[in-house]
Amino acid sequence: MDREDRGGRFGQDREMHKATCSDCGNETEVPFKPIEGRPVYCRDCYRKHKPKTFGGGRGGRDRDSY
Repeated sequence: MDREDRGGRFGQDREMHKATCSDCGNETEVPFKPIEGRPVYCRDCYRKHKPKTFGGGRGGRDRDSY
């Protein structure tokens, strides 16, 4: 099933908003209303900017730090 076919939470359709990617300048659609002054990224550029996760799912703490 494609993302577009699933709709939003609880079976509701998501309202998509057109935006221009802050990185590459391509037009994209996002499931939130863009706020002026905050960057919006297309899918490809978002992957480049997405924060990396640390700690292997343990909240980032080492076992010895308890």
